[in-house]
Amino acid sequence: MIKNQVKLSKEFKSQTTKAILSIAFFTITYFILLVLALGITALCVFGGVMLIITIPKFITLALGVGLASLGFLILIFLVKFMFKSHKVDMTHLNEIKKSDEPELFNLIEEIVTEVDTKFPKKVFLSADVNASVFYNSSFWSMFLPVRKNLQIGMGLMNTVTKQELKAILSHEFGHFSQRTMKVGSYVYNVNQVIFNMLFDNESYDRLIETWANVSGYFSVFVVIAATINKGIQWVLRKLYNVVNKSYMGLSREMEFHADEIAANVTGYEPLKSSLLRFSLADHSLNTVMNFYQQKYDENLRSSNIFKEQFFVMNFIAKDDNIKITEEFPEIEVEDLNKFNKSKLVIKDQWASHPSVEDRIERLRLTKLSMKDTDKTPAVDILKDYENTQRVITEKIFADIQFKDTPTSLSLSDFSNSFVEDFSKNTFAEIYNGYYDSKNPECFEVESIGEGENVLFEELFNAEKRDLIYRFYALENDIEVIKQIINKTIPNKSFDYDGIKYTRKKGKELVEKLEQEKQALHKQIKENDIEIYKYFFNLEKSLDLPSAIKNLYINYFKFDKEHNRKFDVYARITEAVQFMNVVTPFDQIRENFRRMHRLELDFKTEIQDLLNDPLYTEEIDSEMKANFERYISKDWQYFREENYIDDNLDMLFNSIHAYVYLITRGYFFTKKELLDHQANLLQVSGVMQKEVY
Repeated sequence: MIKNQVKLSKEFKSQTTKAILSIAFFTITYFILLVLALGITALCVFGGVMLIITIPKFITLALGVGLASLGFLILIFLVKFMFKSHKVDMTHLNEIKKSDEPELFNLIEEIVTEVDTKFPKKVFLSADVNASVFYNSSFWSMFLPVRKNLQIGMGLMNTVTKQELKAILSHEFGHFSQRTMKVGSYVYNVNQVIFNMLFDNESYDRLIETWANVSGYFSVFVVIAATINKGIQWVLRKLYNVVNKSYMGLSREMEFHADEIAANVTGYEPLKSSLLRFSLADHSLNTVMNFYQQKYDENLRSSNIFKEQFFVMNFIAKDDNIKITEEFPEIEVEDLNKFNKSKLVIKDQWASHPSVEDRIERLRLTKLSMKDTDKTPAVDILKDYENTQRVITEKIFADIQFKDTPTSLSLSDFSNSFVEDFSKNTFAEIYNGYYDSKNPECFEVESIGEGENVLFEELFNAEKRDLIYRFYALENDIEVIKQIINKTIPNKSFDYDGIKYTRKKGKELVEKLEQEKQALHKQIKENDIEIYKYFFNLEKSLDLPSAIKNLYINYFKFDKEHNRKFDVYARITEAVQFMNVVTPFDQIRENFRRMHRLELDFKTEIQDLLNDPLYTEEIDSEMKANFERYISKDWQYFREENYIDDNLDMLFNSIHAYVYLITRGYFFTKKELLDHQANLLQVSGVMQKEVY
């Protein structure tokens, strides 16, 4: 049997041992805390009783009861998780049986036999771009055998071939066969305990607050109990790091092991191709979801969101010049890191899965190749996949409260609308992605002469585009290394460009990289100036009215104005952060008083947006009504001891709409400039490509 053929690696066994030891360490530590709490409780009760007996007065009665309660408050804090019920939301899942989908169940039975594992307890379909094993992890699942369930995402089935689906399910059944899944149950329950004591304290806080309000004498002991509980929470945070870091190491090895089982069933190629396509498939489904979110005011919904996902996946693949075979994009490893120029390598101890690149390399090393050119879509194994897709689509949109009866878009209507929106929100192809993640660098337009003309191809070629991605990679690498130096990231060492560095050596490296970054920035700015010269001369040679110069001047002016507007957003956003944490009532009132001045500036900026024709089409009726209500007067956000939720919703809606609008305004201004340049090329005949 396959599961016996696949041997556990030394690293797998090592990580399993570490994970088990970390759970044992948590268990021992918890029981020590529990025994100490029981001891403190017994001592407090004994001390309280003796105090009352020795000095029978009202004050000693109150102090005695308060002292006795101290131990119980600590004990309750440690055991309250046992009385917390956990309900798993499964409303997004559709259970299917063999009578519903016989061919899918036959495939599952075939894999179960090959892998030599147990058939899942239940099989579910969901909307996700994923397949997973899960079970109802309860306290008893740590000790009793629990049958696992299988979840298959329609968003995944819709974007893979039948052979790729078989590889993916073989991977999941590889997990079925892993006895280390039991370790996951222990870790899950450990995390539930820790989460309960760190964060799920609302009912406990009400309990101790009520007890403290009974008497001022009791409140003294409540404060002591709260202080001790904080110490327990500190210990738990440390334990969380130990348990989860060990388990994440095991989890990564479990993924490698399940991958190898899949490779034994189908060869490694189907799993490799599906792993490489996964990110695009997931992005495509999210893109469709975002499309309908933006069409909410138009009361539009999908009739089959998965047909649209498939269309978007292939549309994006074509736009990125990715090879498509029988309607399935064939993504290569090089495509994943096409724009990743980082030279920094750090070990992410908190990752539950290895990187796609690492998984593919381990798959390749198995040398288990079974070339299969069959590109039959995985959805074809379903009885009536289009109907199933429509049912799941209906469930996705069921909870959305439309203002009016929604209209379902056909695939044709969706594709036309999507392409139109895409065209409006992207730059011309002739720029070769040069402006996708950067803006034109600011310079003094008036001081730039005509200069010598350069070839258009030299301005936007791959070499110039790579300057940008190298610059951003450097910027990101520097920031990460600084975090390692400052111990924000706990890694003690890292690799950069093949050389190992410690924290101390990191400072010297940062200085060197800062110089490289400045040199790259200079090159990029020089190229941007050459771009301006090129189009200035081109416009002049065509005897067209001079516009390019003013467009650049206006763009740079808008850039400065955008920075100022964004600063207003940043300050108001920072001012409301205190609402995310527990804050004393007096401090809340003081914070809102301080925020009032910022609000005056913020409201002035909103009024400017409402008056600016640049934003007219972007401001819908709901956004406008919220803005106008917000700027109409000064609002109160806190009364007595409670936040006023309606007013806060209005404030936050205004903040979110404001930053959305200024971002869109920047895009429009940038696109106006770039479209003008592209149009000059079309008129001149230098480039005969479609300009969006």
